[in-house]
Amino acid sequence: MTTALITGSTAGIGAAFARRLAADGHNLVLVARDTKRLREQATELHDRHGIEAEVLAADLATDDGIEAVAARLGDRRNPVDLLINNAGFGNKGRYLDVPMADELKMLKVHCEAVLRLTSAATEAMRERGRGGVVNVASVAAFLPRGTYGASKAWVVQFTQGAARDLAGTGVRMMALCPGFVRTEFHQRAGMGTDNIPGWMWLDADKLVATALSDLGRGKTLSIPDPRYKAIMGVVKVAPRGLLGGVSSRAGRKYGPQ
Repeated sequence: MTTALITGSTAGIGAAFARRLAADGHNLVLVARDTKRLREQATELHDRHGIEAEVLAADLATDDGIEAVAARLGDRRNPVDLLINNAGFGNKGRYLDVPMADELKMLKVHCEAVLRLTSAATEAMRERGRGGVVNVASVAAFLPRGTYGASKAWVVQFTQGAARDLAGTGVRMMALCPGFVRTEFHQRAGMGTDNIPGWMWLDADKLVATALSDLGRGKTLSIPDPRYKAIMGVVKVAPRGLLGGVSSRAGRKYGPQ
């Protein structure tokens, strides 16, 4: 039986990955900050699907948290076959309105943690000749969206570059770029969602099903919805100045997961 490690597992997209992978028979390593919620999630998934669910409480905004998860990923006796780097958050406010400490925390979680955890996982996977990594980014990666968009753009570029370097090793890597998903993301950031049209919201479980299918097909980039694929097609040809103005106005109220 294979094992998947999921960061940010207790809510939203991370919880959807946990439900789907448990239903498919994978053992899990569940990573988040809240030990109580982790234990409740592990018990529920174990009881419902008969899988083993390990709990690892860690704050990926700290070196100790990153190191704890990296050590688990590097454990050759209990290998992790699939890593889902999902942990992340948003900051409310425009550039210079957000405290520098919060900006740096975002880079720590979105970039440094992703780099270090991906490296720990893929090193062990390459030795075994198999494995997979899904790094959750956002469609904001393709828009001028301040630190959030820049950090997610880094995730996309890093993942696709690493995927090329690991080609032929048996290790698959994919950047997942969802749009708006009803999770705790916006609530935690204090962002309103009233102005987001209903058609822009994605279902987390359907998103995860598409993402896992795309990973199985060897894709290195997944935009898991035809609506957002069409939007991103327009983004590619739209003037950057126009995109910057629209993104700036939208960013005052909300931002994609």
